[in-house]
Amino acid sequence: MKKIFLSLLFLVVTHVTFGQSVFDKFEDQEKIRTVIVNKKMFTLLSKMKVEDKETQQYVNLIKKLDNLKVFATQSDTKAAEMKATADKYLKTAGMEELMRITDKGKSVKIYVKSGATDSQIKELLMFVDGSGNEETVLMSLTGNFDLDELSVLTEKMKLPGGDDLKKASKGGKGPKGSK
Repeated sequence: MKKIFLSLLFLVVTHVTFGQSVFDKFEDQEKIRTVIVNKKMFTLLSKMKVEDKETQQYVNLIKKLDNLKVFATQSDTKAAEMKATADKYLKTAGMEELMRITDKGKSVKIYVKSGATDSQIKELLMFVDGSGNEETVLMSLTGNFDLDELSVLTEKMKLPGGDDLKKASKGGKGPKGSK
């Protein structure tokens, strides 16, 4: 019985560790720009005193976020590696496709893992395949938030791929490819 328990514990720990670090390999790599914001930073930012409505919306959103990771590159080799890692992650992460956009040779795919209610999101993954002259962007965002709130985040933080995410947040959650 003890062996079975230890085996199960090992599998759970391995799965949790893998899930948290699947994109970490892109940190500190040459030719990849990285933005990483952890829960501690979101907590500190949420304590800001605000006076205008837009900034208050931003503060309300960041209170709900746990982790933000954005990786961007113009290197075809690094872009292919990012795409392969994202595809592999999506096969096991239990995420559903929210939408796809193809515009001027750029392909944007956004996936979500739903939260407690249909309008809540626990995890968002966005992959912008910028083949050619455009930048390839991989973004992972975790917490418990509403998709409509994200446009405020992308405007305030000026994130790579933010314009694409802004289009998605205005569209809302709906059937695949319908936006």
